[in-house]
Amino acid sequence: MSTGNEELDKAIELAGYSYDSIQDIFYSTMDPWQRDVGYCRLYDEAAAPLGMIIDCEPIYFDYQGKKWMISFWKGQYDMVTGGEIGIYIATREITLQGLFSGTFYQAASNEHCLPMSYTLNKNGKPLFTREGKHWWLTGFKLGEFSEPLELTMDIRISLNDVQMRNAFITGLLNAGYSYADLDVSGNAVALTFDIPHTPQPMTRTRETDKLIQRKNLLLCEQYQALTDPYDTVPKKIKALEGLSPDMYKKVINIGKTKKMYEMYTSIVIIGTFLLSRLAGGIDKTKQLLR
Repeated sequence: MSTGNEELDKAIELAGYSYDSIQDIFYSTMDPWQRDVGYCRLYDEAAAPLGMIIDCEPIYFDYQGKKWMISFWKGQYDMVTGGEIGIYIATREITLQGLFSGTFYQAASNEHCLPMSYTLNKNGKPLFTREGKHWWLTGFKLGEFSEPLELTMDIRISLNDVQMRNAFITGLLNAGYSYADLDVSGNAVALTFDIPHTPQPMTRTRETDKLIQRKNLLLCEQYQALTDPYDTVPKKIKALEGLSPDMYKKVINIGKTKKMYEMYTSIVIIGTFLLSRLAGGIDKTKQLLR
């Protein structure tokens, strides 16, 4: 959908999003730049230091010889309240000595996208609903401030067949869900993501969450105060461009920012390169000593 402002639409598109004027939310497109950067746990560790206090729930399972991860996220992404479901497939293992050891995933291809939906609720009341066949189903409400504990996601995912459904259910059980938490109908599985069952990033602490959320609340209040005279989100955002260029940049970079991905992608690439060079040097040394 369009905001009605061609210049603004282009800026939002470059950020990887589009605007739903009916629900007044931003959502990810099918082929944004985020699709190329994949996923590893470091991304979740980067979220809080960059101002995003979000719960994550990765569900791992094996299907057709591939290692899959379907993950849920909800919380405060700087100036927006939002929720996400992402589908990823493992490509390789990464070990960065003293920093990270784990799996790197690529975003699901078009053939691996799944029909899914969710409603994001705040204190028991729906904020918005998203539905579609996708690899990354998202929604973000600008200027809305929420604590992750206030939010729940009513999720439904249709898997390809019984084998995939059962594998996904096994992943949910391994994560700490019970059969009582799940509603299974055919190949579809429905559940509510409330309090996370899986360990949260080490960067999430009570003290730092409180500090970052205080900043996020202030940003939302400033946004509301600055844009109160304007009656639509496109007008509000356009007004921000002149009233507060810094806040305007934050709005355009909705959700998980490029900065977050670039920081850790660079670490992964550089770390992998240095480790490979080090391994090569060790091999040469062993040859000389023979």
